[in-house]
Amino acid sequence: MHPELIKLEKTFNPSILTKIEDPRLSQYPIELWMKRDDLLHPVISGNKWRKLKYILDHALSLGKDTIVSMGGAYSNHLHALAYVGKVLGLKTIGLVRGEPPETLTPTLLDMKNWGMELRFVSRSDYRILRQYKGWHDLPGLKPGQYWLPEGGALDLALNGVAELVAEITIPYDTLCVSCGTGTTLAGIIDAVPERASVLGFAALKNAGFLNAEVEAKLSQPRNNWQINLDYHFGGFAKTNAQLSAFIEDFELKTTIPLEPVYTGKMMYAVYALIKEYYFKPGQRIIAIHTGGLQGKRG
Repeated sequence: MHPELIKLEKTFNPSILTKIEDPRLSQYPIELWMKRDDLLHPVISGNKWRKLKYILDHALSLGKDTIVSMGGAYSNHLHALAYVGKVLGLKTIGLVRGEPPETLTPTLLDMKNWGMELRFVSRSDYRILRQYKGWHDLPGLKPGQYWLPEGGALDLALNGVAELVAEITIPYDTLCVSCGTGTTLAGIIDAVPERASVLGFAALKNAGFLNAEVEAKLSQPRNNWQINLDYHFGGFAKTNAQLSAFIEDFELKTTIPLEPVYTGKMMYAVYALIKEYYFKPGQRIIAIHTGGLQGKRG
């Protein structure tokens, strides 16, 4: 591991396991825990760091000085990348979906202040960018530049996610995680014991394609996982009063902060499934908090 990455990671907080003590669940015969990856760091929290860690190590080992990546105007991934670039002395370029806004979002403003060069691309061009899946695949890359696909979706990301799973020291039956590109989900599936199951929750609408995306990322076929497509609340980054009320109530009862893009939707879904007796009596469920709390500003 590159010395600068080791130095950075030594400043992180522990990602603890917390048992969810919520009166609303007391009548159901299951245990619900949360893996608090949101506590790792105020900015590079959750799966953002897990995915970036070994990718950055690879880029630095190749002598690259610039990371080029893509995301939306509230992208957790670009936000974390911009901050890490500032800390490590790497140049960063963010290809941002859509037209330049009259006023930068708080996320974009952070990224700009941390030194990221923002380049706005049309939605049609943004879709084309998704086909470039390898670190050197983007046409027109200059010497010293390293391409990082949307959401940090390179195979190296799975190595960092596997470390998240290895930190879980109690037995469990099911791991739950929200998914956007499916990279974190694939890393978890690869790393869990065969007796455990993994349940992903799509944060976007019409996300059936994620099954094939995740399957392609796995090191070997596994049949202990599935993706629930029912709790997107209208689409990526969409929300409604019901979800907002759930998040507010959850935070009040547990003191654990959620955001409405990923972990908030997942926890809403997990509660709904518990109340439907989806999980067998006596099971221990661990939900992964993937951080990204800056997304609440959207």
